[in-house]
Amino acid sequence: MTGAPSNPPSVPPPGEVLLEVRNVAKRFGARDVLKTISLQIATGEFLTLLGESGSGKTTLLRLIAGFEQPTAGEIWMGAERLDTLPPYKRHVNTVFQHYALFPHLSVAENVAYGLRVTGASSSEIPPRVDAALRMVKMQEYSATRPARLSGGQQQRVALARALVNRPQLLLLDEPLSALDANLRKQMQGELKSLQRELGIAFLFVTHDQEEAMALSDRIALLKDGALEQVASPREIYARPATSYTAQFIGQTNLLRAEVHHGMATCGSLQWPANATNGPTLFSLRPESIQLAAESSPMPNAVRFRARIQQQIFSGSVEQLEVDCAGQHLRVRIPARGVLTGEHDFAFDPADAIPVAG
Repeated sequence: MTGAPSNPPSVPPPGEVLLEVRNVAKRFGARDVLKTISLQIATGEFLTLLGESGSGKTTLLRLIAGFEQPTAGEIWMGAERLDTLPPYKRHVNTVFQHYALFPHLSVAENVAYGLRVTGASSSEIPPRVDAALRMVKMQEYSATRPARLSGGQQQRVALARALVNRPQLLLLDEPLSALDANLRKQMQGELKSLQRELGIAFLFVTHDQEEAMALSDRIALLKDGALEQVASPREIYARPATSYTAQFIGQTNLLRAEVHHGMATCGSLQWPANATNGPTLFSLRPESIQLAAESSPMPNAVRFRARIQQQIFSGSVEQLEVDCAGQHLRVRIPARGVLTGEHDFAFDPADAIPVAG
């Protein structure tokens, strides 16, 4: 497919590079789970590994934690090579999807466990445990057993247990997936605030696109063991590099157009395009298409007429399925009354983004 932008390696935000994954691959038997992954994490960054089940995101997390060894490549933290060290010697801690709290120990004893294993002095442990519990607002439950805690409270204890060892990097493997929808939203906000307050780098694994968009400084999207795109949430949504990214992050219309002398043609649609001559795939987000009668003035707006096939009310917005001379498009507009028949629509040519197929 010609005309699509390349996807150069994403540079982490300003700040010292904390962790670097260099050409890492992982094979289980004959299956390549990770294929030459290179990635940097900056000090204090919230980076999310996003992908479908089987994309390799949890395997990459486990390689960094030391629970698996790479088949090829290296992992570095500063000037120290990490993949040659056992897990307990790495300055990283992990919060798992299932919190794995010891049921026979109190909250404080669960948090203190890691300190005891690493040989912290008996005088040092109580104040550090108290400080960790205060970070997650759980100090009043220090004597409580995990079975008496809610899912959100158990998640906070798991965070405190990971933070008490003062890691430079915190690894989180879908830690919110066991929570109900409302609590999950609440914990997302608390997790983001905690990360900003502590200034510790977080590497967060999820399959939830909305969660990744809400929490991350950058998103690393994986597909079949390879990095599809690494970018900020705004960039990865507004300028997807590939058709897979455009479809996985939100919704989109994929327009298979022919570009000739700066004009793209897809069925009855035609718009100016900064792409090389030939077949090119474009991503056009549903919200980029507006009712022409209600659209704000757009220079060089592409106008077209389409018939409403379906309208779904979604609170503040309406989801439309429309047909433009056989071209089926998704449209998202502000909520309004029922629409029927044919209407004029418009979009800005700049919102049609060339993507790799």
